[in-house]
Amino acid sequence: MSTDKVYVTDFGAAPGTGKVLTKAFQNAIDRCFLSGGGEVLVPSGEYIIGDIRLRSNVTLHLMEDAKLMGSKNPKDYMNIYEDELEPLPKEQATKAIWYRPGEWTKMGGGFKKHLYTAGSYWNYGMIRAVYAENIAIIGEKGSVIDGRNVYDPDGEEEYRGPHGINMHFCKNVRFDGYTVVDAGNWAHAIFQSENISFENLTVVRGHDALHTRACDNVLINNCKLETGDDCIAGFNNNNVVIKNCELSSACSAFRYGGNNVLIENCKVYGPCKYQFRGSFAIEDKVAGALYSENGRNNLLSFYTNFVSDDLPVKIAPGKIVVRNCSVKGADRFLHLNLSGNEPWQRGNAPTDITFESIKAEGIEKGLTAYGNGEPDFSLKLKNIDYTVREGSEKEPFMRVANFEKIELKNVRIYNYKGEALVKSWSEGGEIICENVEYDAENIPVKINAKETFECNVI
Repeated sequence: MSTDKVYVTDFGAAPGTGKVLTKAFQNAIDRCFLSGGGEVLVPSGEYIIGDIRLRSNVTLHLMEDAKLMGSKNPKDYMNIYEDELEPLPKEQATKAIWYRPGEWTKMGGGFKKHLYTAGSYWNYGMIRAVYAENIAIIGEKGSVIDGRNVYDPDGEEEYRGPHGINMHFCKNVRFDGYTVVDAGNWAHAIFQSENISFENLTVVRGHDALHTRACDNVLINNCKLETGDDCIAGFNNNNVVIKNCELSSACSAFRYGGNNVLIENCKVYGPCKYQFRGSFAIEDKVAGALYSENGRNNLLSFYTNFVSDDLPVKIAPGKIVVRNCSVKGADRFLHLNLSGNEPWQRGNAPTDITFESIKAEGIEKGLTAYGNGEPDFSLKLKNIDYTVREGSEKEPFMRVANFEKIELKNVRIYNYKGEALVKSWSEGGEIICENVEYDAENIPVKINAKETFECNVI
């Protein structure tokens, strides 16, 4: 691999001009790629771009105080369709548009071209990569990728614009050191790729901060994510380590699924100081506003199970461990709802989830773990300090169904006055309690529910 260094300014990318500089950036990347690889350097200043495509063996290096600004025109993100150097394969150049989940259900569900073909309209973004290897985006102090909350009536939910970074079928990818603000859709949308590292990143506002789907060998380390949408999301992932992160969300801190997932040493808190853009008034979405009068910012969930029948399962989900973490102000501690009413929870339950050494404060609705029996799952809570939010003392601590085993060991629950520890909507299942303490007196460990199970979609 070459170690050539080229500057975007040598290709006509002058900062602060107000002009869209996509072509100059792409020419610099292509020159580096054709010479065998190296670094494309972006000096200090503001540069407006549409979509640029990163290629194999190329690092995009944002120098101190370099700022990439997304064009406000959604049509400036279509350059990948004109790429003559590495044309998209026909099966990837679909230009497929986004449909609402209910529309996909009516159409039979299954494979969603708008999500999983790199050339769909939904997959447009500021920085893109397809079938690339050994690539990186790195940033120095003060470096920013600013999506500018681009409004697109043809985008997801009739308002979302381009992603910050979108990649498909890539290998050996590194993201390090920069900040993403106000991404029009997800800050990072990484699909069907492997050997991915996110380190020392900051994501502010926008939608999902770090989203991986069907990815292998993922590291997320030392990131600060304060988003109106999910902080860390994705499913069908394998071999994932998430550690040393600070997370605040107006949706779920973790909306994640996969096999062999370890989350440790993370701090989670809500409510988020930024609002979920989906709750904005339409005029605020159009204007790219940072705040809407009726916008909400409550943290819906600490950990939400994410499973979907969108893609074939590579490895059955399970071996999910969350340990040495704190969470404050979440509406739910765990949200696993395979009862059938959620479009983002369709598929198999994880075989097992473990929460260990967690301090949880101000939790409203406890834990929901409703499986579908494919398979019956196991849930373990060990060394947990858990405080119920004021006014929610009688909410069930756990609402469950179709489980194989629930283990509660060294669990302390404060401000709880519910009718039982576990309320179940299925027969069977083993419950093991060891050194469990709670305020309520003379309540059973488990009762069987008589009412129909209901659960809000999140």
